[in-house]
Amino acid sequence: MRKGVRTQKGVPRKEDIVFRHSTRTFAVGLCALAAAAPAAPALAGEAPSPAPHTAAPALQAQTLADLATAMKGEAYAYAAYSLFAAEADRQGLPAVGKLFRSTAQTELNEHLREAAALAGTVGSNAANLRQAINGETYEHQVMYRRFAEQARSDGDLEAAKLFSEIAADEGRHRDAFRAALTVVTTGRGTIPAPSKADVVPVPAGQPKVKAARTKTNLDTALHGEALAHAKYMLYAAHARQTGNSALARLFEGTANIELQEHLGGEAVLAGLVRTTKTNLRTAITGEHNEATTVYPGFAKRATAVGDSAAARYFRDTAADEAKHAAAFQKALDQLR
Repeated sequence: MRKGVRTQKGVPRKEDIVFRHSTRTFAVGLCALAAAAPAAPALAGEAPSPAPHTAAPALQAQTLADLATAMKGEAYAYAAYSLFAAEADRQGLPAVGKLFRSTAQTELNEHLREAAALAGTVGSNAANLRQAINGETYEHQVMYRRFAEQARSDGDLEAAKLFSEIAADEGRHRDAFRAALTVVTTGRGTIPAPSKADVVPVPAGQPKVKAARTKTNLDTALHGEALAHAKYMLYAAHARQTGNSALARLFEGTANIELQEHLGGEAVLAGLVRTTKTNLRTAITGEHNEATTVYPGFAKRATAVGDSAAARYFRDTAADEAKHAAAFQKALDQLR
């Protein structure tokens, strides 16, 4: 899917777009862009972030916001489809697993990367670290602590425990990034090695939480972790390109924790993965919505303000998402 979903402010948020990020309500879902262009509105569940590091000054604020929504949606789609692929494999459906996996790669390596390039998401190593520190600080001090308190109040004790554990992890990530920033800016010291991810298997299952508020918070958290993973992988690639392999390893290792450990644990509690037939239906609904509503809406807005390159990206992505929906429908028809 070229990414057709992800609506955010003003458009069906990816979180509301059924699937791409949660159950295709999977919603939308890297924490900020760059400096020199108007800052896009903060996304739900994210810390207010500085203006984009390298965004083209010509891009209008709404276009930047729509690109941010697209990135969040694409990141979540990558994570969800990867989990759906693993479930298809467990069910002895390798062809469906392959389809989910290849579509996931398109979402991450084509759609998200193109949106990030247009928005100027990746800056210097120092700027990228500051963005990461900003996001981790918010999640550590505000978001996950609040989610834990609310889950505890609502009787979802397992979720409260997980949110508290992740809050602590994010604090450690922030500290590691701060140490790395000191090394990058002063040339002295050693960049910390990343911790190893504790991979959490995510089999098909029903939600393990009861409160509506906990379910909403899990959805927000899932999108945030997916986005952090994607963003950190972009930052890692830039660090490697600039010859800083130690920083690249720190970003990559942290990205793996966000995806394989944090998002995995949240996905289990949220009941994100269901049977392969259900997962295909979820994907079809999300892709269709992106192809017919979300991305066309983004393209129309970008065209109206003269952001032609972004408008072209949104149109192309909508076309891709339509193809993805058709491929998923074909796979579902073959299972009946």
